[in-house]
Amino acid sequence: MSTALQPPSAPAQPAAPQPAAPQPAPAPSGAAAPAPESPRPRFAVGRAPARPTPAAAFHSISAVTSVLLGLVGIGAMIHEPVLIPPLAASAALVHSAPTLPLAQPRSVVVGHLLGAAVGYGVLAAAGGSAWAAAVAAGVTLALLMAARTPHSAACATAVVVVLQNPAPDRFVPLLFGATVLLVLTGYAASRVRRKAPKYPAYWW
Repeated sequence: MSTALQPPSAPAQPAAPQPAAPQPAPAPSGAAAPAPESPRPRFAVGRAPARPTPAAAFHSISAVTSVLLGLVGIGAMIHEPVLIPPLAASAALVHSAPTLPLAQPRSVVVGHLLGAAVGYGVLAAAGGSAWAAAVAAGVTLALLMAARTPHSAACATAVVVVLQNPAPDRFVPLLFGATVLLVLTGYAASRVRRKAPKYPAYWW
């Protein structure tokens, strides 16, 4: 019994080469590699910054408390109220956020002096009402922005001046001295603790 001849099968065609995946362009010479993103806590709520380490928190809290107690002590010796609420806010900025523009010496010292000047000006023009205090805070903020001295606590200084009408010949020198003391303690504290951000980031 004869078998039918099968036609020769066509040779298998080679598989078409797959196009190579595009390679990322090399970074230009001297360019810094992007920093890896720090892992976020598994159950983090919101985008608030991480808590400081216990050592950093203790350093900031103890420094703020010490300098404010120092202001109280100076006031007790000279029988003048040196510690006012805006200075507590400034101390917190200097010692807990020393790299922010709001915490730099230019902003702390000049900002409070601008706030006091605006407060006395508004007080002379409009009196010591709460309405005038609100206007003084807004004018102070405008001047702070124009003068490149951002410091939110200075707006509170303007409010204090309008509402309490302290004697300028005593209040302004004490305010200036207190702000300088805050800056100097921030400078010293940043040199005491290892690995602390250096303060100030700039003087002027």
